Amino acid sequence: MNKQSKKDLVVNLTPKLKGATSIVFVNYQGLSVTLQQKLKEELKAVNSDMTVVKNTLIRIAGKEAGLPEEALSDEVLSGQTAVISTEGDAVAPIQALGKFVKANQIPNFKVGIIEGKYQDKEALLKISTLPTKDALFAQVVGSIMSPMYNTVGVLRANLQNLVYILDQKARN
Repeated sequence: MNKQSKKDLVVNLTPKLKGATSIVFVNYQGLSVTLQQKLKEELKAVNSDMTVVKNTLIRIAGKEAGLPEEALSDEVLSGQTAVISTEGDAVAPIQALGKFVKANQIPNFKVGIIEGKYQDKEALLKISTLPTKDALFAQVVGSIMSPMYNTVGVLRANLQNLVYILDQKARN
């Protein structure tokens, strides 16, 4: 890469990192081209994308975007690094990546920044196993609605018993 194309890459990557609700750095070593394409398709389905960039360019763009220093450390930005980012649902790409990792054993999580907060590898693994946002909403609504359904059922049973008693009385 010549110097100008590196500058252009940093100029394009910086606003992408700055505007992202979720950024995850992964080690994609051992990921074949076919699997890489499959992963990109799965990430695209959840409105996120994967970019492979040199570590030094990630560091420069990350500093310009104001990412946390621990995410741009030499320990994190070593080896083969891909950046997965989204401007939509912050957890969806991590969950998609978690399913992909479970099925293929690669790539490996490094670190992430979710809604401005630094997350280590263990936190990303936990987040990847969470149910989807819609499933969590359904669980909350179900928990809220359950006592109301039970109350309605109890009240209805008493009314039905009264109707049965009156019906029996009318027949006698």
